[in-house]
Amino acid sequence: MRESSSSAKKSQEPPLPWIDKAGPGSKRVAALMLALGHEMAAELFKGLGEFEVRQVALGARELKRSAPTVINESLQTFVEAMQAEGVDALAGDEMLRKVVTAALGADTVRRTFDAQQPAQLPEELLGPVADADAESLAMVLGREQPQTIALVLSSLTPERAAQVMDRLPLTLRPQVVRRMAVVESVAPEVLREVRMALTSELQSLVSEGMRKVDGRSAALEILRRSPAAQQAEILTSIEKDDPQLSSDLRSKLFTFEDLIPLSDRDLQTLMKDLDMKQVTVALKGGSPEVKDKFLRNMSSRAAELLADDLSAMGPVKLSEVEAAQSEIAKVAIEAAEKGRITIVRPTDKML
Repeated sequence: MRESSSSAKKSQEPPLPWIDKAGPGSKRVAALMLALGHEMAAELFKGLGEFEVRQVALGARELKRSAPTVINESLQTFVEAMQAEGVDALAGDEMLRKVVTAALGADTVRRTFDAQQPAQLPEELLGPVADADAESLAMVLGREQPQTIALVLSSLTPERAAQVMDRLPLTLRPQVVRRMAVVESVAPEVLREVRMALTSELQSLVSEGMRKVDGRSAALEILRRSPAAQQAEILTSIEKDDPQLSSDLRSKLFTFEDLIPLSDRDLQTLMKDLDMKQVTVALKGGSPEVKDKFLRNMSSRAAELLADDLSAMGPVKLSEVEAAQSEIAKVAIEAAEKGRITIVRPTDKML
């Protein structure tokens, strides 16, 4: 059945017009095919029908019978004919669009002929600034105005912006976040100017080998080793210019772990002012030394109950532990200021 169907279909196809002699155009096409080489010629033949292929074949046969120079002459004639056509750019563009549409589809034409240069992403406009490591970028941005920092961070990916934000000074973050929250768009020219300004600073930072230092921790360590009177004098002076910094230094000057050097009598006095539930939470994140200090200064029954509570306590948020420890340290400072206990500092000599 299939054979008869195929035969019937062939019989319905119109016969190809017969030709036995190549025209002048056939020789030029054959010469062009030879000049293009095997691969390109094969692609062109795929787009020709059998009648056209026969014309090229006859042209190739004529070339074989001709003088060796006829191929170059045929190619020259083809080039001259193309030049004589005078195809202008607009007509050529339209023609090629039609060809590509027929061969590859309208979508390909839109992606290729109508494609425009894509707009640069904000990160691309920032260039090396966006590629800098978070630590270096935070160090450079920390010296800029909050508005500039907000523009830069808004142009980075959320993950990258968060990494840089974590390394900015705490006092600067609220101002930056507030400005970021209202940034909707930024002109490319502005980002380019920011890139030029910050790139030089980043290069200077790298060339000079600048490193981040923890000045606050160093300052606290110096204060801890200073006599009480000198501590009070320094903090009072700082408070005149920066009350927030003074308060922060005071809160960290005496920590929960600084209870360890207290005398047993002073610790017992202090424990009368403490909430034992708060002590339990604070000890959850305390060192073994401070835990032992508290347990040794409690009755056997109270120490046993505290140890049981610590063992039975589940996970506790770090923020809750730090808050409890900070509150106990604050109570200790107040007790020392009232003269009820004596805080032992690293520089204090004990007899």
